[in-house]
Amino acid sequence: MPRVLFSSPDQKALLRLKPDPDDQWWTLHHVAEPDRPAWYASFGARTPVELNAAFTDALTDPAPAADAPCVPYGALRQAGWSPYGDNGLASPDKTAYVERLGTPTDPEVWFVTVTLGMHQKVWQARFGAHTPPHLVTAFTAALGDPKPVHRTDSGRSLPTLSTRTSSSAGRPTCSPCTSSAR
Repeated sequence: MPRVLFSSPDQKALLRLKPDPDDQWWTLHHVAEPDRPAWYASFGARTPVELNAAFTDALTDPAPAADAPCVPYGALRQAGWSPYGDNGLASPDKTAYVERLGTPTDPEVWFVTVTLGMHQKVWQARFGAHTPPHLVTAFTAALGDPKPVHRTDSGRSLPTLSTRTSSSAGRPTCSPCTSSAR
């Protein structure tokens, strides 16, 4: 199995590719900085590329809009997602779930899970404690986008998901948001 490591020019971020179709495939680790503890994000092998692109576009945006939304659940609520569990939302078709785990004294962790049926996980994305909220928001905004994604037939059947993002659209990023903003 090939393993690939990419490092940012400033050596603050390390992106690891460890191909495993049943586990997290891409993992980004970011070192601590004076104003933010270390954080990570990881994406399963079957996470749609449009969602990964929304996250990485927000990560690499040199000048995010200061007034852009940074509320991870905001776009999902606007797209009709409903409450799920104590701190989660479920897609209208009940195949995708976003959960925020943690307490006021314990840093929060985000899990995004897409399933077929009740218990067959298709993919999962995870955002560790201290992941900047505007990055989680970029991902969830792309997840909740109801516009269909064009896929070419590669001879295999893919589950139909109603998610889409476009990197040319305004990216949901922000500078001044804090982890307490929901």
